[in-house]
Amino acid sequence: MSSFNRRLFLLGSAALVAGCGFAPAYGPNGAATALQGTIAVDEPDSRPAYLLTQELEDRLGRPAPARYGLAYSITLDEDPIAISASNVNTRFNLLGRVTYALRDLSSGEVLTSGKVDSFTSYSASGTTVATQAAERDAEERLMVILADQITTRLIAASGGLPA
Repeated sequence: MSSFNRRLFLLGSAALVAGCGFAPAYGPNGAATALQGTIAVDEPDSRPAYLLTQELEDRLGRPAPARYGLAYSITLDEDPIAISASNVNTRFNLLGRVTYALRDLSSGEVLTSGKVDSFTSYSASGTTVATQAAERDAEERLMVILADQITTRLIAASGGLPA
């Protein structure tokens, strides 16, 4: 009977990954460390913008001092996806898209830009208060997803940023 040794497997896997040039993004000299505490996210002007800014600052840190500026534009749409027999919408998709641009604050040059999008859903079959709470929760979840996507793309682009 064969015995599988997880320790040997993990050591072998770590050696293979290290040999291919893999480095953790948040590890020493990782791609994400160059962005930590250097990006000033534009001031929010709405609840979704506040939630997105909060999530981005959680991931990237608050700037001290800022080297880059992150401008963004949020678009939210709501689509009914379930209708009851009495012709009442009982479930909605909340669709979100963020267009962003990272700029060098000293020169004003746009260093990288892009669009991210995703969706969440919520139920509207309860009371008015429950539906409003579900909608707000869906909005919060959507901003977390979009902030994760933006952060991932910024980290991927950080290798090409000026030193």
